[in-house]
Amino acid sequence: MTTVNSATSNTPTTDTTGGSKLNADFTMFLKLLTTQMQNQDPLDPMDTAQYTQQLVQYSQVEQSMAQTTTLKSILSSLGTQNLTQASAMIGHMVETNSGTAGLSAEKPAQWLWSAPREVGTMTATITDAKGKVVDTRTVEGGAAAGNMSWDGTTSAGKKLGAGDYTLALTGKDASGNDVKIVAHSVGIVTDVALENGTIQVTVNGHKSDTANLVRIGT
Repeated sequence: MTTVNSATSNTPTTDTTGGSKLNADFTMFLKLLTTQMQNQDPLDPMDTAQYTQQLVQYSQVEQSMAQTTTLKSILSSLGTQNLTQASAMIGHMVETNSGTAGLSAEKPAQWLWSAPREVGTMTATITDAKGKVVDTRTVEGGAAAGNMSWDGTTSAGKKLGAGDYTLALTGKDASGNDVKIVAHSVGIVTDVALENGTIQVTVNGHKSDTANLVRIGT
């Protein structure tokens, strides 16, 4: 059944493999350089400036690797800090900038919609995670904003399972002119996680990047 109301972790780890390999290579480099110095032609020795240049270049690479390791450690720490801060959203209502919402056996998919002016009638089209249209119906507007919930029951009476569903709305005003309608998913945050360096919030089974949140309520 569709209800429409009008409104008045994965924690990053530090990779030390590159640093360990560089240290081993640096030791080997010094051994080769020492051997080269010991076996050079005494009548035509290598310019010391060349040795110095080689050492400086290798030292710069070593410093760059060390800085990269330090940066990874800092980013890991920041990710954990952001995750801790994001946990405060659990139990709060959030609104995303996407029309994709989660449907579960316990709760319907929910959206807020808005238009630049009052909408007379609207056509709601719902697609599944694969982009397949699973339901289309005409609903009454009567306002410039409102909310909509869908429990997975299609207009043909078929009950669909849990998953991610996307709502698209088209509308016309009282004069029959097209009105652009924007739908945003809403719901209560039940979980937050750090995945691939970004904070993800779970709302009714649907995961969304915190960068996609446009409002956090109570």
